[in-house]
Amino acid sequence: MISIKSPREIELMKTAGEIVGDTHKYLIPYLKPGITTEKIDQMARDYIISRGATPSCYHYEGYPANICISINEEVVHGIAGKRKLKDGDIVTLDICACYKGYHGDSAWSYPVGNISEEKKFLLEHTEKALYKGLEVIKEGAHVGDIGYAVESYALDHHLGVVKELVGHGVGNELHEDPEVPNYGKKNTGPVLKAGMVIAVEPMLNLGTADVYLLDDDWTVVTADGEPSAHFEHTILVTKDGYTILTKR
Repeated sequence: MISIKSPREIELMKTAGEIVGDTHKYLIPYLKPGITTEKIDQMARDYIISRGATPSCYHYEGYPANICISINEEVVHGIAGKRKLKDGDIVTLDICACYKGYHGDSAWSYPVGNISEEKKFLLEHTEKALYKGLEVIKEGAHVGDIGYAVESYALDHHLGVVKELVGHGVGNELHEDPEVPNYGKKNTGPVLKAGMVIAVEPMLNLGTADVYLLDDDWTVVTADGEPSAHFEHTILVTKDGYTILTKR
């Protein structure tokens, strides 16, 4: 069931989203060659806790880290460890925070040092695909309108659209109805209503759209080893459009 959030719930989710956005801002200066993903994870955890929230990802369905950190060909759910960022990497931080029982969720992909022109292209157009998806959101629009906008932009730029992973509703559960795919047809899927909160999150690949799961049962990678990017905001649907809850 798709829930409409009350004014109180929306205020709590605005705070949760603000904490997520501020955590991204806090970590950006540290995303340099030589830092370990474990260190980034620990810094994220400490910052989220300092803001009166908790990391939503920690032990979510058994996930062992505080945030998801995915590098290069890793699409989502990379697990922090001893690996160090290197010059030329792109790294995605998928950060979720729970504040007084309500969640905020935002992923963003960042360059590490000097990256290739191909990776710059991937980052630029995956971020733009996110905003293309957001542009169509308002009361009365369909979930399929979002997917159509994202997919059309991605295909125009010859990027692979990951279909196994989707956006979702957000609330007092990290993942709620409806699912929000990054592909679709106009005027299909659930109708958006003011007060709904959803996460829109294009995951686009420089090569094939195909992905597979590593033996750790969490990390999803591209089938051809080409890099992937991931951009996500949690948004509130309004009568005339939307409000981003996870602004940075």
